[in-house]
Amino acid sequence: MKTRQLITATALLASLGLAAPALTQELPGEFSGNVALTTDYVFRGFTQANEDPAVQGGLDWDSGAGFYIGTWGSNVNFGDGDETSVELDIYGGYAAEINGLSYDVGFLYYWYPGAVSTLSYDFWEVYGSLGYDFGPLAVSFGLAYTPENFGGTDNGLYLQSGVSLPLGDMFGVDANLNYSDVDPSFGDDYLDWNVGLTASLEWFDADLRYIDTDISGCASVCDSRLVFSISRSF
Repeated sequence: MKTRQLITATALLASLGLAAPALTQELPGEFSGNVALTTDYVFRGFTQANEDPAVQGGLDWDSGAGFYIGTWGSNVNFGDGDETSVELDIYGGYAAEINGLSYDVGFLYYWYPGAVSTLSYDFWEVYGSLGYDFGPLAVSFGLAYTPENFGGTDNGLYLQSGVSLPLGDMFGVDANLNYSDVDPSFGDDYLDWNVGLTASLEWFDADLRYIDTDISGCASVCDSRLVFSISRSF
């Protein structure tokens, strides 16, 4: 089961990579991509891979004038009888910077191929964020809203905050504190947070991150964990 999920995700990422050369001949602007291997895929405090490794990657197009579109994928395992083994995100938006203040607004659709419609896994949200680099450190704030959250659990609001501090040219630390305002059909409102150490090496980037939530009684789904990831952009 686990092997088949990783093979499916790897095949998906390979197809994205094969499509990139053809797309670059059709559209102006700039394309970029990324691939990653992580010990666990954690989204807003919850494991999406049943605490197993995940293969991930994405492809982005930047118009050069602020507008962008992209897609990102990962293997998932919700313990649902293998209804779905892949998450594919499709997004687009506008990002710019004015006097050191960066902002980003957009739309994101979460798609879980293979899942039956009655599970209501697929959902969309709108998002926005602000960031400012003070030099010694950078801060960011953001929010995401959906009228129909994962699993058909009505509206949800996710508030994000983060701070990052470079440690020379190769290393950095960052921390994030986030709040989920969810419908009772999803569960109680909750906090999630993480602290990470990052390294930019010659051939890849590495990230070691501690992740936790204030939710009680969720067994291994949203308890504290260490996640290690390596990634490469191209």
